[in-house]
Amino acid sequence: MNAADDKTIVKDYFNSTGFDRWRRIYGDGEVNKVQLDIREGHQQTVDTVISWLTDDGNLATLSICDAGCGVGSLSIPLAQAGAKLYASDISEKMVGEAKERAEALLGNNSNPTFTVQDLETLSGKYHTVICLDVLIHYPQDKAAEMISHLCSMGESRIILSFAPKTLALSLLKKIGSFFPGPSKATRAYLHREADVVKILESNGFVIQRKAMTKTRFYFSRLLEATRN
Repeated sequence: MNAADDKTIVKDYFNSTGFDRWRRIYGDGEVNKVQLDIREGHQQTVDTVISWLTDDGNLATLSICDAGCGVGSLSIPLAQAGAKLYASDISEKMVGEAKERAEALLGNNSNPTFTVQDLETLSGKYHTVICLDVLIHYPQDKAAEMISHLCSMGESRIILSFAPKTLALSLLKKIGSFFPGPSKATRAYLHREADVVKILESNGFVIQRKAMTKTRFYFSRLLEATRN
């Protein structure tokens, strides 16, 4: 399978059975134990990003691109805090859900601005570009292209998350425990942190902060890089 096939799989999955599953995971309704674990892990990653941005004390002055916004788990609270959000996702259904959640919490507001786009067609310039839990769906060569494109849009900062390629996680993935049961619907790609850092550095960014979220079924390395 090539990268184009991966993109088609991701788009089709999150517009069909995957949409219902992940809408529940990213919501607050009843889910099974595995889904609850993933929900809690994802929320920890989102909370870390929000804390980084709010601790800087200038959130209300920022323009932020949330590439792969899902149902708005990050975009909506950042918009509530005053940042200008431009959010996109490859899944039309995910974007529709994000709009509904934003309207319920923020009213009929133009912030965040939501669009249905794949990452490669995004354009514009933003103070901060964020991409959470997207790279896991793509192999290294495609991930490198995506990161470089995101860097071209980031005027000051890039924040990325990815599933780190370590011996332990590689073994878990190999035996089928990385995404157990029915949650295993798209291929899960692990990425070496050194490779991701090298791509960021080659595009003129330097690492500022790191974090790691690790639960039973959710593993995410978070990197913040600023333009050198």
